[in-house]
Amino acid sequence: MARHLYSCPLRWSDMDAFGHVNNAVFIRYLEEARIDFMFRLAPGEGSTSFQGGSVVARHEIDYLRPLVHRHAPVTVETWVTRLGAASLTVAYEVKDEEHVYVRASTVVVPFDFEAGRPRRITAEERMFLEEFRDAEEAGGGRGDGSPKEAVAV
Repeated sequence: MARHLYSCPLRWSDMDAFGHVNNAVFIRYLEEARIDFMFRLAPGEGSTSFQGGSVVARHEIDYLRPLVHRHAPVTVETWVTRLGAASLTVAYEVKDEEHVYVRASTVVVPFDFEAGRPRRITAEERMFLEEFRDAEEAGGGRGDGSPKEAVAV
């Protein structure tokens, strides 16, 4: 099982009045990593995987420690914990070499915007997602968060 790594820059405007990255900004960090994972790494040249659109059905976030602005980016590690017929759960850790700041998960539903309804995950998408699926976490838990293999981008 591989993990997708996204290098996320911190912006001065990400901080709140308390001098740390605002809790709502972490949603944007997760979104950036998820989009990079699902669209930029979609299989094959000319592939239409994930291009039809998707919607977020649920976010769950555990804030573990404050993150203050600095010039070094954080890493958002992303993997799949659940893969259903018409939805998937993406798990994340926002971290650096020393600390994990956030553990989170998002339920994503592929969506056909022309038809105005959810759609099933295609065979091509499933094959791609399976490479990033943590078999130990197939039940939806986040486990200990230790990567078995990481894929840097």
